[in-house]
Amino acid sequence: MNQAWKFNKDVTATPCAPGVERKILAHTNELMCVENYFKEGAVGALHHHPHTQITYVVSGQFEFEIDGVKKVVNPGDTMLKKDSVEHGCVCLKEGILLDIFTPMREDFLK
Repeated sequence: MNQAWKFNKDVTATPCAPGVERKILAHTNELMCVENYFKEGAVGALHHHPHTQITYVVSGQFEFEIDGVKKVVNPGDTMLKKDSVEHGCVCLKEGILLDIFTPMREDFLK
């Protein structure tokens, strides 16, 4: 936490769901950057949390559901998920999602 430099090559990805791995990158108490690797067909189950989240599609293709609305997203697209809004996704083409959370996700550090 609070490291000015955090190099991706030095961070170990950890499994968080079948076909999904996560790397926790730079973070403070107020903000967290997380990289998620999805295999085709992997599911980010519907869930909600008390954090605001912005997701940026780095690569691949995903079908996201946010607050009951489904859309297909591609590289360069972003989604805003305000705190407590239910959301999830299905990976249509293997890819990477970059998530920014505020405040940081303490549960990810356990």
